[in-house]
Amino acid sequence: MSEAILEPDLPIIDPHHHLWDLRPMMAAFPEPLHPFVASVARSPYYTFNELHADATSGHNVIGTVFMECGAFYNGSYGDALKVLGEVEYVNGVAAQSASGLYGSQRLCAAIIGHADLTLGDGARPVLEALMSATSRFKGIRHAAAWNADPDVLGPPFHHPAGLYRDAAFRAGFKHLGELGLTFDAWLLEPQLGDVLDLARAFPAQPIVLDHCGTPLGMSSYHGKLHERFDGWRSMIQQIAACPNVSIKLGGLAMSFAGMPDHGPEAGLSSETLAAMWRPYIETCIEAFGPARAMFESNYPVDKWGASYAVLWNTFKRLTLGASADEKAALYAGTAARFYGIEHLLG
Repeated sequence: MSEAILEPDLPIIDPHHHLWDLRPMMAAFPEPLHPFVASVARSPYYTFNELHADATSGHNVIGTVFMECGAFYNGSYGDALKVLGEVEYVNGVAAQSASGLYGSQRLCAAIIGHADLTLGDGARPVLEALMSATSRFKGIRHAAAWNADPDVLGPPFHHPAGLYRDAAFRAGFKHLGELGLTFDAWLLEPQLGDVLDLARAFPAQPIVLDHCGTPLGMSSYHGKLHERFDGWRSMIQQIAACPNVSIKLGGLAMSFAGMPDHGPEAGLSSETLAAMWRPYIETCIEAFGPARAMFESNYPVDKWGASYAVLWNTFKRLTLGASADEKAALYAGTAARFYGIEHLLG
């Protein structure tokens, strides 16, 4: 769907996108493809050219933050350090963008990598190696998505149950604060108590909750978004009471949430998507406030439900009544501060 760009001059820092080349891996996924895998299969190749095309599709994207996705690992570094390959690759993309040859945008101005925190104290040398690779490295994401229904995530995406409560994980997690690194948390709505417990146990650690806490509307949760909404909202409000936690406003176009429940690029207008997402986005902004909330594209995963241009139009429809200062925070300021890239704001 093609739409006129709303508020085309509003500066945006997209704080959550991926880069990958999954073509060699796709044959390994079992048939029939899990809906999430099927959505990823629509964009198995997403590197600089694809990101640049989306980020220059009309909205004023001044910079972006790369989010780890298990791509471009370098096995020659050994099992613990193979994650370094992803950060090295993305740092090259960032340098390509920073050259200025492709415009004034600064793609991948901040890089969020991965380290296995269940290594405990053994995670520290991995974190230090990532920090040494580039000053653009700002922190890690260690996903914890799990569900008792195996159809919700599919075999490739299950993490251990209760990971954020695990003693070994927390032994590694403590090093993030000591090194001044951020943490992105991704888990599913029924698990939100785990990130709440983690945030309370480490009150000085900056944490950002990805994807509005990932409401579920697929598999055994299909058709249950309405009945689970109050429980989700209560958990969001409790997590927001932790001043060290921020939230990313997005991820709702993923197949997990079922908003929409069909794709890819479902062809729905930004008005229709805004009506679907409004209860979730407005709840999160009300709970966290603009100073701890940031809109995200989650691209190319959210390509399942909307093109890049329509996605940001949807967000802008949801903030039509916001003040200029509130918009400045939600679209760029909060992300710039959280990830230490305030220089992008001029």
